[in-house]
Amino acid sequence: ETKQIRDHGLGRHHTVDDAPMGGGPGMVMRVDVLAAALDSLSTPDDARPRLLMSPRGRPLTQARVRDLAQASGVIIICPRFEGVDERIIAARQLEEISIGDYILSGGEIPALTLLEYPHYTRPRLFEGHDIPEILTSGNHAKIAKWRQEQAHKITKERRPDLLTRQPLKGS
Repeated sequence: ETKQIRDHGLGRHHTVDDAPMGGGPGMVMRVDVLAAALDSLSTPDDARPRLLMSPRGRPLTQARVRDLAQASGVIIICPRFEGVDERIIAARQLEEISIGDYILSGGEIPALTLLEYPHYTRPRLFEGHDIPEILTSGNHAKIAKWRQEQAHKITKERRPDLLTRQPLKGS
C-alpha cells in the first residue's frame, strides 16, 4: 500500500517542505507533516520496522532483508528534496537505510566523501525537540563549520569505511 504524504501537507497547497534552517540549497521535508503521515499509518505499539531511505543510512544487507521479511510488514519513507528534518528520525524511531554507495538523482561527488549533515526546517520546536541553536544564529561561517563537523561525525559513526577510502581535505 502506498500513501500520499501531501494528504498531510499544510495549507491550501498541501505543503510538505520548507527552507533549511541556517540557509543552504534545496528544501527539507517538514517534521510535523512527516509525523502526521507516519502517525496515520500506525499506532504507537506498532512493531513494524520504519525505514528511511537515505544515502546516510547503513547499507541494506541480505541479513537485514531476511529480518525484514519476518516482520508483519514494513513502513518505508522515501524522502525528496534535501532530505528530512532530522528530528523525525528520533521522534518516530526511523532506521536509515542505504541501498549502496551511489546517489540515484545525481550528487556523485559528495557521495565519494562524507555523508550529509542533519537537516532541519520549521517548526522550530517539535514535540519538545528544538532546532540546534547554531542554525538560527545567522553566522554562516559557524553554520558551515557545524555542518562539516556533523557530516564527519555521521560518516565516522555510520560508514567509517568511507573515511578510509578517500582522505578529507582540511581535516
